[in-house]
Amino acid sequence: MFDSDSTTEIASPFVFTSTNRGHSPEEMAEMAMNKIMTVSDDAPPVIREQALVYKAKLKEILIFYMNRMAQSERTTIWALMQQQGHEDVAEIIRRL
Repeated sequence: MFDSDSTTEIASPFVFTSTNRGHSPEEMAEMAMNKIMTVSDDAPPVIREQALVYKAKLKEILIFYMNRMAQSERTTIWALMQQQGHEDVAEIIRRL
């Protein structure tokens, strides 16, 4: 029937911290990739290598779009600051 001797591995938690700043897109992408996929150490070498290449490419894509999102968010904040008459704050945000 059923085998009750199965084992489950729980991945070690990853903790990312920063000082006086938020997380970078690279750090956020690494956090996301740790949730999206893992590659078994026991996988056949060919499959493991293919999975690692796929994981690296997916991380690159996440970083690209996270950078675009951050720029878009800054543009939105810049526009709001301009509309509210805070040109000095808007200029600081534009330079980020």
